[in-house]
Amino acid sequence: MRILFIGDVVGKTGRTAVGDHLPALIREWKLDLVVVNGENAAGGFGITEAIYQEFLDAGADAVTLGNHAWNQKEALVFIERAPRLIRPLNFPRHTPGRGAALIDTKDGRRALVINAMARIFMEPFNDPFRAIERELDACPLRETADAIIVDFHGEATSEKQSMGFFCDGRASLVVGTHTHVPTADHRILSGGTAYMSDAGMTGDYDSVIGMQKGEPLHRFTTGIPSGRFEPATGVATLSGVAVETDDATGLALKIAPVRLGGRLEPAAPSFWT
Repeated sequence: MRILFIGDVVGKTGRTAVGDHLPALIREWKLDLVVVNGENAAGGFGITEAIYQEFLDAGADAVTLGNHAWNQKEALVFIERAPRLIRPLNFPRHTPGRGAALIDTKDGRRALVINAMARIFMEPFNDPFRAIERELDACPLRETADAIIVDFHGEATSEKQSMGFFCDGRASLVVGTHTHVPTADHRILSGGTAYMSDAGMTGDYDSVIGMQKGEPLHRFTTGIPSGRFEPATGVATLSGVAVETDDATGLALKIAPVRLGGRLEPAAPSFWT
């Protein structure tokens, strides 16, 4: 299976990058599954139903979220009629929506997409390790799902790496989101799970993690807020990770970073191009 995971889409410029690049990538790379993290897609904070549909129209098969899941209050309602919108699994028990979903891929197979939130420097929600273990036990790789993707939304690389090893051999891909900076540690773990600590953001990198530089700099230099954080509006880099799995096992065979457009050095999977 050919999988593309796209890191945190930030604001309009990030959405434009998805719309500009994704349809062609699906054709050229013959992608079977596309997962997009959309938790910063609406003005940098949260997601709306129209934006969720925009991602699906561009070719996304699932959209994951994170700590900004509810910044757009309409998400609390429309998530119930959005079966491919996946919020963190370890939110409190009665939170609307779902933390995992079995998704139909473009070639008719089934992929389990899980979203969970880390706890170090984040909100003290339920244990993500226990929550993910329950999902992996209930929907084993190759028995129920042809591929399993875990979007682990968190700050600390130590916690993300621990989740990678925790899922090794039981998931196709464990990828970190949230920091908006792509890491260079993409690899296949010893048990066959593809791993990357952070996929980076799909947004304007002439910024402070996707936001216009003025307000963050003002707060860091004075300690005083002077206004809202606003998404940067320059040309975005589409950042993410590409994975190819073994049809017999569902585990990873190949992994490569993806960076297209904008300011970062381009990167694409040589095994598909």
